[in-house]
Amino acid sequence: MMKKNIFKYSWLTIALFGLVGCDVNNDLDPIAGPEVPQVALTTGNLDLSNFVAVGASFSAGFTDNALFIAAQESSFPNIMSQKFQMAGGGDFVQPLMSDNIGGLLFGGTMIQAPRLYFNGAGPAVLNAMPTTEVTTKLTSNNNNYGIPGAKSYHFVAPGYGSVNAVPLGQANPYFARISSSESATVLGDVMANAPTFFTLSEIGGNDVLGYALGGGAGVDQTGNPNAASYGPADITDPTLFAGIVNQMVTTLTSNGAEGVIGNIPYITTLAHFTTVPHNPVPLDAATAAGVNQAYAAYNQGLQDVLNAKNAGLLPAQVVALLDQAGFDQAEVDKRQISFAEGSNAVVIVDEYLTDLTLVNPALVSLRQATQEDLLVLPSSSFIGTLADPSNPASVNGVGVPLADKWVLTPQEQNNIKVATDSYNATLKSVADANGLGFVDFNVVLQNAATGGLEFDTYVLTTDLVTGGLISLDGVHLTGRGYALMANKFLEAVDTQYSSNFTSATDGLANADDHPTNYSPTFR
Repeated sequence: MMKKNIFKYSWLTIALFGLVGCDVNNDLDPIAGPEVPQVALTTGNLDLSNFVAVGASFSAGFTDNALFIAAQESSFPNIMSQKFQMAGGGDFVQPLMSDNIGGLLFGGTMIQAPRLYFNGAGPAVLNAMPTTEVTTKLTSNNNNYGIPGAKSYHFVAPGYGSVNAVPLGQANPYFARISSSESATVLGDVMANAPTFFTLSEIGGNDVLGYALGGGAGVDQTGNPNAASYGPADITDPTLFAGIVNQMVTTLTSNGAEGVIGNIPYITTLAHFTTVPHNPVPLDAATAAGVNQAYAAYNQGLQDVLNAKNAGLLPAQVVALLDQAGFDQAEVDKRQISFAEGSNAVVIVDEYLTDLTLVNPALVSLRQATQEDLLVLPSSSFIGTLADPSNPASVNGVGVPLADKWVLTPQEQNNIKVATDSYNATLKSVADANGLGFVDFNVVLQNAATGGLEFDTYVLTTDLVTGGLISLDGVHLTGRGYALMANKFLEAVDTQYSSNFTSATDGLANADDHPTNYSPTFR
Protein backbone atom coordinates (compact mmCIF):
# COMPACT_ATOMS: atom_id res chain seq x y z
CA MET A 1 0.00 0.00 0.00
CA MET A 2 1.42 3.39 -0.96
CA LYS A 3 0.52 6.71 0.58
CA LYS A 4 0.50 9.53 -1.94
CA ASN A 5 2.58 12.63 -1.32
CA ILE A 6 0.00 15.36 -1.05
CA PHE A 7 2.37 18.18 0.07
CA LYS A 8 2.97 20.77 -2.61
CA TYR A 9 4.91 24.03 -2.46
CA SER A 10 2.83 27.10 -3.12
CA TRP A 11 3.97 30.54 -4.17
CA LEU A 12 3.30 31.70 -0.60
CA THR A 13 5.65 29.05 0.82
CA ILE A 14 8.42 30.06 -1.56
CA ALA A 15 7.95 33.73 -0.73
CA LEU A 16 8.23 33.02 2.98
CA PHE A 17 11.55 31.23 2.42
CA GLY A 18 12.88 34.50 1.01
CA LEU A 19 11.92 36.41 4.17
CA VAL A 20 13.96 34.26 6.54
CA GLY A 21 16.45 36.50 8.37
CA CYS A 22 14.73 39.78 7.33
CA ASP A 23 13.70 42.41 9.87
CA VAL A 24 9.97 42.10 9.51
CA ASN A 25 6.96 41.78 11.78
CA ASN A 26 6.45 38.04 12.16
CA ASP A 27 3.33 38.40 14.32
CA LEU A 28 0.91 38.42 11.42
CA ASP A 29 -2.58 37.05 11.74
CA PRO A 30 -2.84 33.55 10.28
CA ILE A 31 -4.31 33.38 6.81
CA ALA A 32 -7.52 31.41 6.90
CA GLY A 33 -7.77 28.55 4.46
CA PRO A 34 -10.59 28.33 1.98
CA GLU A 35 -13.87 27.47 3.62
CA VAL A 36 -15.14 24.07 2.55
CA PRO A 37 -18.79 24.36 1.55
CA GLN A 38 -21.19 22.05 3.38
CA VAL A 39 -23.36 19.98 1.07
CA ALA A 40 -26.55 18.49 2.51
CA LEU A 41 -27.36 14.87 1.79
CA THR A 42 -30.46 14.26 -0.30
CA THR A 43 -31.91 10.84 -1.10
CA GLY A 44 -35.09 11.70 -2.95
CA ASN A 45 -37.86 9.16 -2.49
CA LEU A 46 -35.64 6.36 -1.20
CA ASP A 47 -37.01 4.58 1.85
CA LEU A 48 -33.92 3.66 3.87
CA SER A 49 -35.79 2.96 7.09
CA ASN A 50 -35.05 -0.79 7.00
CA PHE A 51 -31.87 -1.59 5.11
CA VAL A 52 -31.04 -5.31 4.87
CA ALA A 53 -27.86 -6.74 3.37
CA VAL A 54 -27.96 -10.13 1.66
CA GLY A 55 -24.78 -11.87 0.63
CA ALA A 56 -21.88 -13.99 1.74
CA SER A 57 -18.57 -13.31 3.48
CA PHE A 58 -17.93 -9.85 2.00
CA SER A 59 -21.31 -8.67 3.26
CA ALA A 60 -20.54 -10.10 6.70
CA GLY A 61 -17.17 -8.33 6.90
CA PHE A 62 -15.11 -11.54 6.88
CA THR A 63 -11.41 -10.69 6.97
CA ASP A 64 -8.12 -12.41 7.86
CA ASN A 65 -9.89 -15.76 7.39
CA ALA A 66 -12.39 -15.12 10.18
CA LEU A 67 -15.37 -13.14 11.36
CA PHE A 68 -15.00 -11.04 14.51
CA ILE A 69 -16.55 -7.92 16.04
CA ALA A 70 -14.18 -5.29 14.67
CA ALA A 71 -14.36 -6.80 11.21
CA GLN A 72 -18.15 -6.79 11.31
CA GLU A 73 -18.12 -3.13 12.32
CA SER A 74 -16.14 -2.45 9.12
CA SER A 75 -18.42 -4.54 6.91
CA PHE A 76 -19.46 -2.57 3.86
CA PRO A 77 -23.21 -2.78 4.72
CA ASN A 78 -22.55 -1.43 8.22
CA ILE A 79 -20.59 1.47 6.76
CA MET A 80 -23.40 2.14 4.30
CA SER A 81 -25.96 2.08 7.09
CA GLN A 82 -24.09 4.83 8.92
CA LYS A 83 -24.40 7.01 5.83
CA PHE A 84 -28.05 6.04 5.42
CA GLN A 85 -28.73 7.21 8.97
CA MET A 86 -27.78 10.71 7.83
CA ALA A 87 -30.95 10.58 5.72
CA GLY A 88 -33.39 8.94 8.08
CA GLY A 89 -32.11 5.39 7.83
CA GLY A 90 -33.00 3.07 10.69
CA ASP A 91 -30.80 1.03 13.00
CA PHE A 92 -28.61 -1.62 11.39
CA VAL A 93 -28.33 -4.65 13.64
CA GLN A 94 -25.59 -7.20 12.95
CA PRO A 95 -25.22 -10.70 14.44
CA LEU A 96 -22.01 -9.78 16.23
CA MET A 97 -19.52 -12.43 17.24
CA SER A 98 -18.53 -12.71 20.89
CA ASP A 99 -14.92 -11.56 20.52
CA ASN A 100 -12.17 -10.23 18.27
CA ILE A 101 -10.50 -13.63 18.14
CA GLY A 102 -12.66 -15.05 15.39
CA GLY A 103 -13.53 -18.69 14.94
CA LEU A 104 -16.47 -20.72 16.21
CA LEU A 105 -17.30 -23.29 18.86
CA PHE A 106 -19.94 -25.99 18.64
CA GLY A 107 -20.77 -27.49 22.01
CA GLY A 108 -17.45 -26.17 23.29
CA THR A 109 -15.41 -27.74 20.47
CA MET A 110 -13.66 -25.44 18.02
CA ILE A 111 -15.02 -25.88 14.49
CA GLN A 112 -13.63 -22.70 12.92
CA ALA A 113 -10.12 -21.43 13.63
CA PRO A 114 -9.29 -17.94 14.95
CA ARG A 115 -8.29 -15.10 12.68
CA LEU A 116 -4.91 -14.62 11.05
CA TYR A 117 -2.39 -11.98 12.07
CA PHE A 118 0.93 -10.84 10.58
CA ASN A 119 3.83 -12.31 12.57
CA GLY A 120 6.53 -10.30 10.79
CA ALA A 121 7.15 -12.92 8.12
CA GLY A 122 3.66 -13.81 6.94
CA PRO A 123 0.13 -14.75 8.00
CA ALA A 124 -0.16 -16.86 11.16
CA VAL A 125 -3.14 -18.22 13.09
CA LEU A 126 -3.87 -16.38 16.34
CA ASN A 127 -3.04 -18.56 19.34
CA ALA A 128 -6.34 -18.21 21.16
CA MET A 129 -9.59 -20.04 21.78
CA PRO A 130 -12.80 -18.68 20.18
CA THR A 131 -15.69 -17.81 22.48
CA THR A 132 -18.51 -17.62 19.93
CA GLU A 133 -20.79 -20.61 20.45
CA VAL A 134 -22.98 -21.67 17.50
CA THR A 135 -25.57 -23.30 19.73
CA THR A 136 -26.23 -19.98 21.49
CA LYS A 137 -28.92 -18.59 19.20
CA LEU A 138 -29.26 -14.86 18.55
CA THR A 139 -32.93 -13.94 18.61
CA SER A 140 -32.76 -10.16 18.15
CA ASN A 141 -33.63 -8.38 14.93
CA ASN A 142 -31.01 -8.74 12.19
CA ASN A 143 -30.18 -6.54 9.22
CA ASN A 144 -27.03 -8.23 7.93
CA TYR A 145 -27.57 -11.58 6.26
CA GLY A 146 -24.00 -11.92 5.07
CA ILE A 147 -23.48 -15.67 5.42
CA PRO A 148 -19.81 -16.72 4.99
CA GLY A 149 -19.54 -19.76 2.76
CA ALA A 150 -23.03 -19.55 1.28
CA LYS A 151 -23.45 -20.50 -2.37
CA SER A 152 -26.30 -19.18 -4.49
CA TYR A 153 -28.61 -22.15 -3.97
CA HIS A 154 -28.03 -22.10 -0.20
CA PHE A 155 -30.04 -18.89 0.14
CA VAL A 156 -33.25 -20.76 -0.72
CA ALA A 157 -32.39 -24.12 0.87
CA PRO A 158 -34.55 -25.13 3.86
CA GLY A 159 -32.50 -26.28 6.81
CA TYR A 160 -29.36 -24.37 5.84
CA GLY A 161 -29.53 -22.82 9.31
CA SER A 162 -30.25 -26.01 11.23
CA VAL A 163 -28.15 -26.16 14.40
CA ASN A 164 -28.55 -29.92 14.54
CA ALA A 165 -27.25 -30.30 10.98
CA VAL A 166 -24.06 -28.28 11.54
CA PRO A 167 -22.02 -31.21 12.91
CA LEU A 168 -23.09 -33.26 9.90
CA GLY A 169 -21.75 -30.66 7.47
CA GLN A 170 -25.25 -30.08 6.14
CA ALA A 171 -25.84 -26.56 7.48
CA ASN A 172 -23.95 -23.30 7.84
CA PRO A 173 -22.83 -22.45 11.39
CA TYR A 174 -23.01 -18.69 10.78
CA PHE A 175 -26.62 -18.90 9.63
CA ALA A 176 -27.43 -21.43 12.36
CA ARG A 177 -26.67 -18.74 14.96
CA ILE A 178 -29.39 -16.47 13.57
CA SER A 179 -31.91 -18.65 11.71
CA SER A 180 -35.53 -18.40 12.84
CA SER A 181 -36.04 -22.17 12.85
CA GLU A 182 -34.41 -25.47 11.97
CA SER A 183 -36.11 -25.44 8.56
CA ALA A 184 -35.73 -21.74 7.75
CA THR A 185 -34.24 -20.35 4.54
CA VAL A 186 -32.03 -17.29 4.38
CA LEU A 187 -34.37 -15.61 1.90
CA GLY A 188 -37.40 -16.36 4.05
CA ASP A 189 -35.80 -14.84 7.14
CA VAL A 190 -34.75 -11.78 5.14
CA MET A 191 -38.29 -11.21 3.94
CA ALA A 192 -39.68 -11.64 7.45
CA ASN A 193 -37.69 -8.50 8.26
CA ALA A 194 -39.56 -6.57 5.50
CA PRO A 195 -36.63 -4.68 3.95
CA THR A 196 -37.29 -1.32 2.33
CA PHE A 197 -33.81 -1.24 0.76
CA PHE A 198 -31.31 -4.04 0.17
CA THR A 199 -27.91 -4.90 -1.17
CA LEU A 200 -27.38 -8.23 -2.91
CA SER A 201 -23.66 -8.81 -3.10
CA GLU A 202 -21.11 -11.47 -4.08
CA ILE A 203 -23.87 -13.98 -4.84
CA GLY A 204 -21.99 -16.54 -6.94
CA GLY A 205 -18.59 -15.91 -5.40
CA ASN A 206 -18.64 -19.10 -3.36
CA ASP A 207 -20.06 -20.97 -6.35
CA VAL A 208 -16.57 -20.82 -7.87
CA LEU A 209 -14.41 -20.07 -4.81
CA GLY A 210 -14.48 -23.59 -3.38
CA TYR A 211 -13.30 -24.94 -6.73
CA ALA A 212 -10.52 -22.36 -6.87
CA LEU A 213 -9.36 -22.82 -3.28
CA GLY A 214 -9.19 -26.56 -3.91
CA GLY A 215 -6.91 -26.10 -6.91
CA GLY A 216 -9.66 -27.16 -9.30
CA ALA A 217 -9.97 -30.59 -7.67
CA GLY A 218 -13.78 -30.24 -7.71
CA VAL A 219 -16.11 -30.72 -10.67
CA ASP A 220 -17.39 -28.11 -13.08
CA GLN A 221 -21.12 -28.88 -12.86
CA THR A 222 -22.11 -26.75 -15.85
CA GLY A 223 -25.05 -28.53 -17.45
CA ASN A 224 -26.12 -30.21 -14.21
CA PRO A 225 -28.83 -28.19 -12.41
CA ASN A 226 -29.16 -30.70 -9.54
CA ALA A 227 -27.41 -28.99 -6.61
CA ALA A 228 -28.10 -32.02 -4.40
CA SER A 229 -25.50 -33.93 -6.42
CA TYR A 230 -22.76 -31.31 -5.99
CA GLY A 231 -19.64 -31.65 -3.91
CA PRO A 232 -18.43 -28.74 -1.74
CA ALA A 233 -15.73 -27.73 -4.24
CA ASP A 234 -17.86 -27.88 -7.41
CA ILE A 235 -18.73 -25.03 -9.77
CA THR A 236 -22.46 -24.28 -9.85
CA ASP A 237 -24.33 -24.67 -13.11
CA PRO A 238 -24.95 -21.15 -14.55
CA THR A 239 -28.54 -22.00 -15.47
CA LEU A 240 -29.29 -23.04 -11.89
CA PHE A 241 -27.57 -19.86 -10.70
CA ALA A 242 -29.71 -17.68 -12.99
CA GLY A 243 -32.91 -19.23 -11.69
CA ILE A 244 -31.88 -18.66 -8.07
CA VAL A 245 -30.91 -15.03 -8.63
CA ASN A 246 -34.17 -14.27 -10.43
CA GLN A 247 -36.11 -15.89 -7.60
CA MET A 248 -34.21 -13.91 -4.97
CA VAL A 249 -34.63 -10.54 -6.66
CA THR A 250 -38.28 -11.13 -7.49
CA THR A 251 -38.87 -11.91 -3.82
CA LEU A 252 -36.78 -9.03 -2.46
CA THR A 253 -38.61 -6.47 -4.62
CA SER A 254 -42.07 -7.94 -4.12
CA ASN A 255 -42.98 -5.39 -1.44
CA GLY A 256 -41.57 -2.43 -3.33
CA ALA A 257 -38.03 -2.51 -1.88
CA GLU A 258 -35.25 -0.97 -3.94
CA GLY A 259 -31.61 -1.85 -3.85
CA VAL A 260 -28.23 -2.42 -5.43
CA ILE A 261 -26.70 -5.61 -6.83
CA GLY A 262 -22.95 -6.20 -6.93
CA ASN A 263 -21.27 -8.75 -9.19
CA ILE A 264 -18.27 -10.96 -8.41
CA PRO A 265 -14.60 -10.55 -9.30
CA TYR A 266 -12.25 -12.85 -11.16
CA ILE A 267 -11.06 -14.42 -7.95
CA THR A 268 -7.90 -15.74 -9.56
CA THR A 269 -6.55 -12.17 -9.58
CA LEU A 270 -6.57 -12.12 -5.76
CA ALA A 271 -3.48 -12.64 -3.60
CA HIS A 272 -4.44 -16.20 -2.62
CA PHE A 273 -3.64 -17.23 -6.19
CA THR A 274 -0.92 -14.79 -7.22
CA THR A 275 1.50 -14.69 -4.27
CA VAL A 276 3.34 -18.02 -4.61
CA PRO A 277 5.59 -18.10 -7.71
CA HIS A 278 5.63 -21.08 -10.04
CA ASN A 279 9.40 -21.48 -9.54
CA PRO A 280 10.11 -21.33 -5.80
CA VAL A 281 12.61 -24.24 -5.67
CA PRO A 282 16.26 -23.12 -5.21
CA LEU A 283 18.83 -25.81 -6.11
CA ASP A 284 22.59 -25.94 -6.47
CA ALA A 285 24.13 -27.58 -9.52
CA ALA A 286 24.87 -30.90 -7.83
CA THR A 287 21.36 -31.30 -6.44
CA ALA A 288 19.80 -30.34 -9.76
CA ALA A 289 21.89 -32.98 -11.52
CA GLY A 290 20.71 -35.61 -9.04
CA VAL A 291 17.05 -34.70 -9.54
CA ASN A 292 17.48 -34.79 -13.32
CA GLN A 293 18.94 -38.27 -13.08
CA ALA A 294 15.89 -39.39 -11.08
CA TYR A 295 13.56 -38.11 -13.82
CA ALA A 296 15.65 -39.33 -16.76
CA ALA A 297 13.65 -42.55 -17.19
CA TYR A 298 10.37 -40.60 -17.11
CA ASN A 299 11.55 -38.15 -19.75
CA GLN A 300 12.83 -40.92 -22.03
CA GLY A 301 9.66 -42.93 -21.51
CA LEU A 302 7.55 -40.10 -22.92
CA GLN A 303 9.66 -39.97 -26.06
CA ASP A 304 9.59 -43.76 -26.39
CA VAL A 305 5.78 -43.81 -26.38
CA LEU A 306 5.61 -41.16 -29.10
CA ASN A 307 8.21 -42.97 -31.20
CA ALA A 308 6.32 -46.25 -30.81
CA LYS A 309 3.06 -44.55 -31.80
CA ASN A 310 4.59 -42.97 -34.88
CA ALA A 311 6.23 -46.27 -35.88
CA GLY A 312 2.97 -48.20 -35.60
CA LEU A 313 4.30 -50.36 -32.77
CA LEU A 314 1.30 -49.82 -30.49
CA PRO A 315 -2.15 -51.44 -30.77
CA ALA A 316 -4.45 -49.59 -33.15
CA GLN A 317 -6.96 -48.73 -30.43
CA VAL A 318 -4.19 -47.19 -28.29
CA VAL A 319 -2.91 -45.18 -31.24
CA ALA A 320 -6.44 -43.96 -31.87
CA LEU A 321 -6.79 -42.82 -28.24
CA LEU A 322 -3.45 -41.03 -28.32
CA ASP A 323 -4.32 -39.32 -31.59
CA GLN A 324 -7.70 -38.29 -30.25
CA ALA A 325 -6.00 -36.76 -27.20
CA GLY A 326 -3.55 -34.90 -29.42
CA PHE A 327 -0.45 -36.57 -28.01
CA ASP A 328 2.46 -35.27 -30.08
CA GLN A 329 6.00 -33.97 -29.83
CA ALA A 330 4.79 -30.66 -28.40
CA GLU A 331 3.22 -32.49 -25.45
CA VAL A 332 6.34 -34.60 -24.95
CA ASP A 333 8.41 -31.44 -24.79
CA LYS A 334 5.91 -29.81 -22.42
CA ARG A 335 6.15 -32.77 -20.05
CA GLN A 336 9.95 -32.96 -19.93
CA ILE A 337 11.17 -32.35 -16.38
CA SER A 338 14.48 -30.55 -16.00
CA PHE A 339 16.14 -28.77 -13.09
CA ALA A 340 19.12 -26.42 -13.08
CA GLU A 341 21.13 -24.33 -10.64
CA GLY A 342 18.99 -21.47 -9.33
CA SER A 343 15.21 -21.14 -8.98
CA ASN A 344 13.20 -23.98 -10.44
CA ALA A 345 9.56 -24.62 -11.26
CA VAL A 346 7.73 -27.19 -9.14
CA VAL A 347 6.60 -30.52 -10.56
CA ILE A 348 2.81 -30.87 -10.66
CA VAL A 349 0.16 -33.40 -11.55
CA ASP A 350 -1.88 -32.18 -14.55
CA GLU A 351 -5.03 -34.18 -15.23
CA TYR A 352 -5.43 -32.42 -18.57
CA LEU A 353 -2.37 -34.15 -20.02
CA THR A 354 -2.79 -37.27 -22.14
CA ASP A 355 -3.14 -40.39 -19.98
CA LEU A 356 -0.20 -42.61 -20.92
CA THR A 357 -0.52 -45.12 -18.09
CA LEU A 358 -2.23 -47.60 -20.42
CA VAL A 359 1.04 -47.79 -22.32
CA ASN A 360 3.44 -47.41 -19.38
CA PRO A 361 2.09 -47.26 -15.78
CA ALA A 362 5.11 -45.19 -14.74
CA LEU A 363 4.19 -42.34 -17.10
CA VAL A 364 1.74 -40.51 -14.88
CA SER A 365 0.56 -37.06 -15.96
CA LEU A 366 3.40 -34.85 -14.71
CA ARG A 367 4.98 -31.62 -15.86
CA GLN A 368 6.69 -28.60 -14.37
CA ALA A 369 4.62 -25.51 -13.62
CA THR A 370 4.80 -22.43 -15.82
CA GLN A 371 3.88 -18.79 -15.30
CA GLU A 372 0.40 -19.66 -16.55
CA ASP A 373 -0.24 -21.88 -13.51
CA LEU A 374 -1.46 -20.45 -10.19
CA LEU A 375 -0.27 -21.99 -6.95
CA VAL A 376 -2.65 -21.53 -4.02
CA LEU A 377 -1.38 -19.63 -0.99
CA PRO A 378 -1.13 -22.62 1.42
CA SER A 379 1.33 -24.29 -0.96
CA SER A 380 3.98 -21.86 0.29
CA SER A 381 4.29 -23.82 3.52
CA PHE A 382 4.03 -27.24 1.80
CA ILE A 383 6.54 -26.98 -1.03
CA GLY A 384 9.93 -28.20 0.13
CA THR A 385 8.64 -30.37 2.97
CA LEU A 386 9.22 -34.13 2.96
CA ALA A 387 6.42 -36.49 2.01
CA ASP A 388 8.36 -39.20 3.84
CA PRO A 389 10.46 -37.85 6.73
CA SER A 390 12.81 -40.82 6.40
CA ASN A 391 13.43 -40.20 2.68
CA PRO A 392 15.38 -37.00 1.87
CA ALA A 393 14.50 -37.41 -1.82
CA SER A 394 10.75 -37.12 -1.16
CA VAL A 395 10.67 -33.33 -1.39
CA ASN A 396 7.17 -32.09 -2.16
CA GLY A 397 7.19 -30.20 -5.42
CA VAL A 398 10.48 -31.80 -6.52
CA GLY A 399 10.76 -35.55 -6.01
CA VAL A 400 7.07 -35.78 -5.12
CA PRO A 401 4.79 -33.88 -7.54
CA LEU A 402 2.22 -31.44 -6.19
CA ALA A 403 -1.30 -32.86 -6.31
CA ASP A 404 -4.13 -31.15 -8.16
CA LYS A 405 -5.34 -29.33 -5.02
CA TRP A 406 -2.22 -27.15 -4.88
CA VAL A 407 -2.39 -25.56 -8.33
CA LEU A 408 -4.89 -24.07 -10.77
CA THR A 409 -3.96 -24.96 -14.32
CA PRO A 410 -4.97 -22.70 -17.24
CA GLN A 411 -7.88 -25.03 -18.06
CA GLU A 412 -9.17 -24.82 -14.50
CA GLN A 413 -8.76 -21.06 -14.48
CA ASN A 414 -10.83 -20.92 -17.66
CA ASN A 415 -13.59 -22.97 -16.02
CA ILE A 416 -13.75 -20.34 -13.27
CA LYS A 417 -13.74 -17.46 -15.73
CA VAL A 418 -16.48 -18.90 -17.94
CA ALA A 419 -18.75 -19.49 -14.94
CA THR A 420 -17.98 -16.05 -13.48
CA ASP A 421 -18.75 -14.32 -16.77
CA SER A 422 -22.08 -16.13 -16.96
CA TYR A 423 -22.97 -15.30 -13.35
CA ASN A 424 -22.10 -11.64 -13.86
CA ALA A 425 -24.13 -11.42 -17.05
CA THR A 426 -27.13 -12.74 -15.09
CA LEU A 427 -26.59 -10.28 -12.23
CA LYS A 428 -26.39 -7.30 -14.59
CA SER A 429 -29.43 -8.43 -16.56
CA VAL A 430 -31.52 -8.93 -13.42
CA ALA A 431 -30.46 -5.58 -12.00
CA ASP A 432 -31.42 -3.80 -15.22
CA ALA A 433 -34.71 -5.64 -15.56
CA ASN A 434 -35.76 -4.66 -12.04
CA GLY A 435 -34.53 -1.06 -12.09
CA LEU A 436 -31.86 -1.69 -9.43
CA GLY A 437 -28.47 -0.14 -8.93
CA PHE A 438 -25.42 -2.13 -10.02
CA VAL A 439 -21.78 -2.28 -8.93
CA ASP A 440 -19.28 -3.83 -11.33
CA PHE A 441 -17.03 -5.08 -8.55
CA ASN A 442 -15.21 -7.26 -11.06
CA VAL A 443 -13.83 -4.17 -12.81
CA VAL A 444 -12.96 -2.59 -9.47
CA LEU A 445 -10.86 -5.60 -8.44
CA GLN A 446 -9.24 -5.87 -11.87
CA ASN A 447 -8.13 -2.24 -11.58
CA ALA A 448 -6.73 -2.95 -8.13
CA ALA A 449 -4.83 -5.96 -9.46
CA THR A 450 -3.33 -4.17 -12.45
CA GLY A 451 -2.58 -0.65 -11.29
CA GLY A 452 -4.06 0.00 -7.88
CA LEU A 453 -7.06 1.99 -6.69
CA GLU A 454 -6.85 5.49 -5.28
CA PHE A 455 -8.72 5.82 -2.00
CA ASP A 456 -8.20 9.19 -0.32
CA THR A 457 -4.42 9.48 0.15
CA TYR A 458 -3.73 5.79 -0.51
CA VAL A 459 -3.27 3.51 -3.48
CA LEU A 460 -4.70 0.08 -2.68
CA THR A 461 -3.54 -3.05 -4.52
CA THR A 462 -4.25 -6.76 -4.28
CA ASP A 463 -0.75 -7.58 -2.97
CA LEU A 464 -0.71 -9.74 0.15
CA VAL A 465 0.13 -7.90 3.42
CA THR A 466 1.34 -4.68 1.77
CA GLY A 467 -1.47 -3.88 -0.68
CA GLY A 468 -3.97 -2.63 1.89
CA LEU A 469 -7.01 -3.99 0.01
CA ILE A 470 -6.83 -7.76 0.53
CA SER A 471 -6.62 -9.28 3.99
CA LEU A 472 -4.17 -11.92 5.18
CA ASP A 473 -6.21 -14.82 3.81
CA GLY A 474 -5.57 -13.56 0.29
CA VAL A 475 -9.25 -13.54 -0.70
CA HIS A 476 -11.34 -11.30 1.55
CA LEU A 477 -10.96 -7.56 1.98
CA THR A 478 -9.46 -5.52 4.78
CA GLY A 479 -11.58 -3.06 6.73
CA ARG A 480 -10.26 -0.34 4.44
CA GLY A 481 -11.13 -2.49 1.44
CA TYR A 482 -14.71 -2.85 2.69
CA ALA A 483 -14.90 0.92 3.17
CA LEU A 484 -13.94 1.34 -0.48
CA MET A 485 -16.57 -1.24 -1.41
CA ALA A 486 -19.18 0.69 0.58
CA ASN A 487 -18.31 3.81 -1.40
CA LYS A 488 -18.77 1.95 -4.67
CA PHE A 489 -22.23 0.86 -3.56
CA LEU A 490 -23.08 4.40 -2.48
CA GLU A 491 -21.97 5.65 -5.88
CA ALA A 492 -24.34 3.12 -7.45
CA VAL A 493 -27.17 4.40 -5.23
CA ASP A 494 -26.47 7.89 -6.55
CA THR A 495 -26.45 6.72 -10.16
CA GLN A 496 -29.70 4.77 -9.94
CA TYR A 497 -31.72 6.82 -7.48
CA SER A 498 -30.42 10.39 -7.89
CA SER A 499 -29.09 10.71 -4.35
CA ASN A 500 -25.86 12.59 -3.66
CA PHE A 501 -23.74 10.53 -1.29
CA THR A 502 -20.68 11.09 -3.48
CA SER A 503 -20.89 14.88 -3.17
CA ALA A 504 -22.57 15.38 0.21
CA THR A 505 -20.53 16.32 3.24
CA ASP A 506 -19.36 13.09 4.93
CA GLY A 507 -21.41 11.13 2.42
CA LEU A 508 -18.65 8.60 1.78
CA ALA A 509 -16.37 6.54 4.01
CA ASN A 510 -12.86 7.77 4.77
CA ALA A 511 -9.88 5.45 4.33
CA ASP A 512 -8.19 6.44 7.58
CA ASP A 513 -11.25 5.44 9.61
CA HIS A 514 -10.80 1.76 8.73
CA PRO A 515 -7.87 -0.58 9.44
CA THR A 516 -5.84 -2.86 7.21
CA ASN A 517 -4.63 -5.18 9.96
CA TYR A 518 -5.18 -6.11 13.59
CA SER A 519 -2.65 -6.69 16.35
CA PRO A 520 -2.33 -10.23 17.81
CA THR A 521 -3.03 -8.70 21.23
CA PHE A 522 -6.39 -7.39 20.03
CA ARG A 523 -8.95 -9.80 21.47
